[in-house]
Amino acid sequence: MLNAADIATLWLTFKVAGIATLLMLLFGTPLAWWLARTTSRWKTICNALVSLPLVLPPTVLGFYLLIMLGPNGPIGHLTTELGLGTLPFTFPGLVVASVLYSLPFVVQPLQSSFTSIGEQPLEAAATLRAGPLDTFFSVIVPLAKPGFLTASILGFTHTVGEFGVVLMVGGNIPDKTRVVSVQIYNHVEALEYTEAHWLAGILMLFSFSVLLVLYTVLKTQPVAHPLK
Repeated sequence: MLNAADIATLWLTFKVAGIATLLMLLFGTPLAWWLARTTSRWKTICNALVSLPLVLPPTVLGFYLLIMLGPNGPIGHLTTELGLGTLPFTFPGLVVASVLYSLPFVVQPLQSSFTSIGEQPLEAAATLRAGPLDTFFSVIVPLAKPGFLTASILGFTHTVGEFGVVLMVGGNIPDKTRVVSVQIYNHVEALEYTEAHWLAGILMLFSFSVLLVLYTVLKTQPVAHPLK
């Protein structure tokens, strides 16, 4: 059965995933919209940068984040100057690492949905003299609802299952940065296979359930999406 430490890691993991997902939607939506609409020569480079975590070993990304966020790194120097301290081995650092690692799972579904909408709805909104923001929130967002649903669920579930990046940046501090994937590793390392089975089983059931719901809901949506 789950002990108090296991429950604490589950709570911390879902807390990190929830905050990271909100931030990814906040920053990923305008980025995905720009990538879907732009003809800039920088589009290919930006697409490659966004997709980099998909092919880069998590420990490599975690290592460079550790350097950049550390006291001698550019971001770490900035946060220190602002009186915020350094981010490695803290909860905010864990969130930052999660956002950067899971960002492609949010940006790519949104970009695909925005692209599939086409020009006709935008032209119709323009004939009605709708402004850019009004067009986006009144026309684009409703039409791209399957993409937002896909992005939210994939971003959240991928963050829940992170290991390499969060271990490199967050470490293994109880009640502060120890997430459930790290706790499973701790149980296995201590030969506590029963405890590891419980946590691993919960994550497997959770991941399967949300993906089942996702595919079921997307079947009813009229707009094309990347997982259908």
